[in-house]
This record gives sequence, structure tokens and C-alpha cells, in this order.
Amino acid sequence: MGVVLKQSITNVLTTYLGFFFGAINTLFLYTSILPEAYYGLVTFILASGAILMPLMAFGVHNTMVKFYSNYQDSEKDGFLSLMLLLPLVMIVPLAVIVFLLKEPISDFISVVNPMVGSYLWYVFLVGISMAYFEVFYAWCKVHLKSTFGNFMKEVFGRIGVMILLVLIYFDSISLETFFKCLVGLYILRTVIIKLYAYSIRFPKFSFNFPDNIKDVLTYSVLIILGGSAALILLEIDKVMLNQFLQIENIAYYGVAVYIATVIIVPSRAMHQITYPLTAELLNTGNHFELERLYKKTSLTLFIASGILFILIVLNLDDLYLLLPENYREGFAIVFLIGFAKVFDSLLGNNNSILYNSKYYRTILLFGVGLAVLTIGLNLVLIPIYGLEGAALASFSSIFLFNLTKLMFVKLKFGMLPFTNATFKVLATLIFLGVLFSVFNFPFHPIANIILKSGIILVMYLGILHRFEISEDVSGVLSKWLRRKE
Repeated sequence: MGVVLKQSITNVLTTYLGFFFGAINTLFLYTSILPEAYYGLVTFILASGAILMPLMAFGVHNTMVKFYSNYQDSEKDGFLSLMLLLPLVMIVPLAVIVFLLKEPISDFISVVNPMVGSYLWYVFLVGISMAYFEVFYAWCKVHLKSTFGNFMKEVFGRIGVMILLVLIYFDSISLETFFKCLVGLYILRTVIIKLYAYSIRFPKFSFNFPDNIKDVLTYSVLIILGGSAALILLEIDKVMLNQFLQIENIAYYGVAVYIATVIIVPSRAMHQITYPLTAELLNTGNHFELERLYKKTSLTLFIASGILFILIVLNLDDLYLLLPENYREGFAIVFLIGFAKVFDSLLGNNNSILYNSKYYRTILLFGVGLAVLTIGLNLVLIPIYGLEGAALASFSSIFLFNLTKLMFVKLKFGMLPFTNATFKVLATLIFLGVLFSVFNFPFHPIANIILKSGIILVMYLGILHRFEISEDVSGVLSKWLRRKE
């Protein structure tokens, strides 16, 4: 766990830096600089590109992590060459389809919001860029070099967007130029991570593909289904809102979801290193260390995500006072999506276990079924409840999917991620949530957020350290306190 904790802390800091810039963009620059309809359009383009990403990547970013450690050095060049070529199996046919059916597709997505149809190719190019970025990022991760890739994923693009928004503010570029530069930013990010990946291991192109190519292709195809299902669970609500509501509502919804998404940052950072480690433990059959990793990642992520959820919910009213009025009606969205993110974090490296095990086919089918359920719930709930309906659909689907995965790991591996410490953390979070829900300071919203958050964090860390609920957290706090003495 020492390697996991060390690299995860580095990734957490990088990821939070990215979310800091993202928060400035999402909560302040986008909302004050871009017209609401165009902010909604940005959200639609990026969400649609994200949904296309696993299809265009052909599951390569997961396949590379699962199989790479199994090959001898002499076999790795053929395997990596295959990984670079496989995405083209999907990208080329999709490009032909978009070219031939551009008008019908544009008409379909423009029924409620006519402006969306003109940006179809933008969605396609963003999807390709995201796909190959993940391929080269996986290239880095299998060599346990995730830090730079994490920076490119979490920080680089957000700084670029911030620069573009400032240029719009000073009338240096037009709105149309902004969208073109946004696509160019995603392409540039992919080129940079490619060069970095090649600096780690430069590919020697070889058509001497691995002997188990059938297993590799089968896994990749199934991962397409699983990856698509996972991103449908996360992103389809933003895309489907376009079919029912004016596009400004996607901007309002996107802001609320972004606030809740902060909760998942520690999980995203830790998974960069636990994913390849989990694959290695499964490949070597080390069940004891696998269970140990499962429980420790669950507890560590629950400690982090739980307090973030409490801080966000308790400070949300003050935070909304800092935003334009139209963006303030999202408490239910933040609560539902945030609660789902906490449950997701509570599962620790559950996804890594499932997608790197021999049972991945079954869980992928579960994911596809729940993705279909998500689409169905959105079709029913959005027309009735609007933005809250989309949040309820996402919450229900994510909760059911996570519960399914939790039970499946228990049945097949005999493991649950929970320990006595899990319930101690839960009790602490409930105590702090109830205690501070009645406290409302009468100062400026920023002062209120800082003051309340500071008091809650000191109490939370004090309780964790005093009762030694987590040896990893206590170890970090003890080292920090010794340095202060």
C-alpha cells in the first residue's frame, strides 16, 4: 500500500490542481463569459465525445493494462503495435457513417436546439482525441508512469480552456473560434501524451502479433461494451437533456454535476496506480494481497469522498450565492449525484478487480443492461421532472450498478471491502453532518465556506487520528505532526 499511497497522493494533488482550474472555469468563467446556450453546447459536445471515446478506443486502454504484464519483452512490440491499430477498426467506419449520414444525424440532435447540428464533426473529433489520449495514457500506466499523464488529463486542458475564455472576454477571439480551438486543444493534448509515451518505450512496429490475439480481441470488444456502458451511466443525462429541454439547461445541470464530481477526485487519482497493481495481483493469484488492497482502497477513498460530500452539501447554499442566479437551483442534483459518487468510492478498486478477472464478461453484460436502464429512466423522468429527473435517473442506475458489482465480487472472490473502520467513518460523517447542518455563519459566503470547512476538517482529522481509524491516514498525520514539533 506504500507505493499506492505515495503515487496516489501525487496524483491527488495533480488532480485537485486540475479541479481547481476546472472549478474556476465551470463556476465563474463559463458562467460569466459564455452565453448560457453556448455553455450548454460545450457541455453537450464534451459529454457526447466522452460517450464515443470507449467505442473509438476499441477498449485498448483497458486491454493494454490487463495483458501487457503477461508478455515477455520480445512479444511486447507486437502487442503494442496491435494496440495502436485497433482503434482504427472503429474510427474509420464511424467517420464514413458521419460523412454519409451527416444531415439525418444533425437533424435528429437538433430537434429542440437547432444550433447543435452544426457541431456534429466537433463531437467526432473530440471523441477521437479522447480515445487515443486514453490509449497513450494506458501506455504510460503499464510502466507505472502515471503522474505526467494525470497532469495532462486533469490540468493541461483546463488551463487551456481558461486561456480561451479569457481571450473571449477581451474580444480577442470569436465564439466560433473558441469552439475550433477547444477541439484543437484536445488534439494537442493527445499529441503531447503520445510523445511522452514514446519517450518511455518507443514502439518498434511489428505485425508479429501475440499468440493469444483471439483473447485480446475478445476482451477488447467486451470492454467496448463495458466502457460505453460506464460512460453512458455518467454522461448520457447531459446528452439526452438536449432532446427535451432548451440547451441552456444543460449548462445549469453541468455546473451542479461538476460540483458533485469533486467527490470522485481521490478515487480517480488512486485508480491510476491501483489498476495495474490489481491486474498484477490477479495474474499472479495473490488473493491475500488482493483482499488487503481492496479493503484499504475502500477505506481510504471513503474517508476522502465522505468528507468531501459533507463539505459540499453543508456549504452549497453559500457557494450558490457566488454564482449567477440561473445556476442556483441544483441542490437535489448535487445531493443525488454526490451520494452516488460516495458509494462509488466506497467500492475501492472493485472495478479493477472485475475488469481484470476472468469474470469480466458477466459484469460487462450487467453494465450494458444498466446502461439501457439509464436511457429508459432518462426518457421517462426528464419529461416529468426536468433536470432533477436526469439526476434521479443517473443516481438510480449508478447505485444499482455498484450494488451489483459489490455482490458479484463477494460471490466470486469471497471479499467485501468493508471493515469495522468503515462504520466508524460513517458514524463520524453522520455526526459532523448533523452537527454542522444547524450552523450558518453570517459572513460573506467565501468567509463562511472557509470557516465552516476549516472547523469540520480539523474535527474530522482529529477524530480519525485520535481513534486510529485508518493506519494510512494516521501515519500521514503522525509524520506531519512530528515535523511541526
